[in-house]
Amino acid sequence: MRWDVLAAIIGMALASYLCRAGGYAVLRVIRPPPFVQGMLQHLPGCIFVAFLAPALAAAGWPAMAAGAVVLLVQAALRRLALSILAGVAALWLLRLAGLG
Repeated sequence: MRWDVLAAIIGMALASYLCRAGGYAVLRVIRPPPFVQGMLQHLPGCIFVAFLAPALAAAGWPAMAAGAVVLLVQAALRRLALSILAGVAALWLLRLAGLG
């Protein structure tokens, strides 16, 4: 391996670690205001949707319908594994029926 490639990999790993560790270190010392705390609690869901929405849109309406099934089952039953299973089953059935 070339030294410049190795140095770049080590540098990026160090920068990633320092960004993460720095955030934890700052939040241990300083308490963010309630607005920021509320925003941080919802951030993982927003990031998940940001990754998932383009993939569902690219896969077409059957994938969007299966995603809607997941949301509906999760809202009704609050069981994550069951809602994912329902979404997979919905997509499988739509594709089996030749609609996707």
